[in-house]
Amino acid sequence: MISSEPPAGVWGMADFFAELKRRHIYRVGAAYVVVAWALTQGVAVLAQVFSLPSWIAQTAIVLLALGFPLALIAAWMIESKPHQAVASAVASKPTAVDWTLIGALAVVLLFMGYQQLAPSPDMTALQGDVNAARSASLDPRAGVSLAVLPFANLSGDTSQEFFSDGMTEEITSALVKVPSLRVVARTSAFGFKGQNKDVREMGRALGATHLIEGSVRKDGNEVRITAQLIKADDGTHLWTESYNRELRSVFAVQEEIAQAITRALGVPLGLQQSTTATVAASRAIDPESYQDYLRARAIVRGRNANAPGSTATRLLEPIVAQYPDYAPAWGLLALAHALAPNRNPVVDTGSKDEVRRVVDESISRAESAARRAIALDPNLAEAYLALARTQVTAGKRLLAQDSFAKALALDPSNSDALSIYANHLASVGLLGQALVVKQQALALDPFVPVYNRNVAVMLWLNGQSEAALAILKPIAKDADNSRRLALIYASAGRYSEAADALRAAPPGSYPQPALEEAARLLRAAPSPAAVPNDPKDLRELDLVYAYVGAPERALDFEERNVDAGRVSALGSADFFHPSFAQVRKSPRFKAYLMKTGLVEYWRAKGWPDQCRPVGADDFACS
Repeated sequence: MISSEPPAGVWGMADFFAELKRRHIYRVGAAYVVVAWALTQGVAVLAQVFSLPSWIAQTAIVLLALGFPLALIAAWMIESKPHQAVASAVASKPTAVDWTLIGALAVVLLFMGYQQLAPSPDMTALQGDVNAARSASLDPRAGVSLAVLPFANLSGDTSQEFFSDGMTEEITSALVKVPSLRVVARTSAFGFKGQNKDVREMGRALGATHLIEGSVRKDGNEVRITAQLIKADDGTHLWTESYNRELRSVFAVQEEIAQAITRALGVPLGLQQSTTATVAASRAIDPESYQDYLRARAIVRGRNANAPGSTATRLLEPIVAQYPDYAPAWGLLALAHALAPNRNPVVDTGSKDEVRRVVDESISRAESAARRAIALDPNLAEAYLALARTQVTAGKRLLAQDSFAKALALDPSNSDALSIYANHLASVGLLGQALVVKQQALALDPFVPVYNRNVAVMLWLNGQSEAALAILKPIAKDADNSRRLALIYASAGRYSEAADALRAAPPGSYPQPALEEAARLLRAAPSPAAVPNDPKDLRELDLVYAYVGAPERALDFEERNVDAGRVSALGSADFFHPSFAQVRKSPRFKAYLMKTGLVEYWRAKGWPDQCRPVGADDFACS
């Protein structure tokens, strides 16, 4: 008869695992993991409290990891009783020590899993505003999306154009408050004013599933407003209504009809009811002043990019002087002042003292107007946006972050707020998040030229050069577009094309000597010998120095701005592109980051991929 027992001296797998138990290998392993985890947590806390170098914590983790197999080997060697005692070891029940170790190990494993899967607090806080805006802005290709086309003025009096434009603005503002409805921004919808295009074509262009169009006919003290809801894909009219009112107050009528249209749309579109909050609060200004307000808003929002920057302030200042309690005008005036240096030629050509004078004056006026608007209306998103833009210019990035958060919380679909916030994210090195937010702004407002250009910049910063070129090439050439094309070509090593792009800039875009020298350097790139002993001041074009072996000279223009008290919204973003690695490693770049408030921001909110803290007081970028 053949025995089923294994031959003497031969172990099976069951015997091996039983022997592990007898020699307390499981106990030792579990205890080691628990104690090692506790030690690593302690080291991490001490490193943060005493600002210890990162290599200390890393060394501790490596030593503890190497010690694990050594502990198991030691446990095996110490317990040297004959293995015949295996049976009794297997039969023994778990002790209180065993259960304690099992529980402690389970807690450690759960906590380690949470640490791996949960986002860090800093990045969660930083991402919060982006998620708020993202959740409020639906994909333009899905769900219900609506565009309010400019209402036609049928009064036969062009001076009454402000009323039809105001009606369009009020209906749009009311619809923005409807949950789950994506409303195309006013700027893009106004791009179709006066155009007799097919509704399907307009729907495709605006990314809208539905359109509202209408007309306004004013006759003396009577006004008749007609509105209709159209399905964009086939032109079907889903709803239409006319409103006849006595015009005692232009804004009261706008408010009443905007709310009526919003409520009426709930049935055909299956929407939730919108808020009943007033959308035209504090509109006690005369029609002519309101028309000027609308004109100024068009300039500030970029619908009239060729208008001088001072035009908006000249329109708004008489309004706030006559109506000092009109919060929307104060908010818009604040934003106009905050953006004024961008269109002031002194900033590009003046001395440092001249630039500082212009910037200081703009910041002071912008902040004063923004705080006045907030005091009058704490729920005015544009006021917080203007304050945030002013704080960015002043290098107060942490304060700007809070102001952006308030603006987006009040109006998550505000394309201006999203666009400027995206610039802020890019300027602090958060390039991926910046691209997401900028694309949201573009989806809401697809016909603002600067939004398209800035999306191209964000794509380039995120390594998508060809996609960026596809956007920029068809755009009409101006100074900024030519410079951007040159940078993208140069970063790809296409230096001749970069020089050609610069030369295609309209006459007067840049000082001719600077333009000629920048083009010459690009054609000679990447040779360091192209840089003369006395390099020229290339102003905004000094970034080309990064491609000819003179990386620190690429900082000249931005440093000059900072020294003059001006931190440009996108100025530091370019330096986070991979082609500027040598610039980031230079001592001048470290000094520049300190002066612009970036290091302070990173220490509070988290560091970008390109930079990291070193010890308590230092940092390095690569």
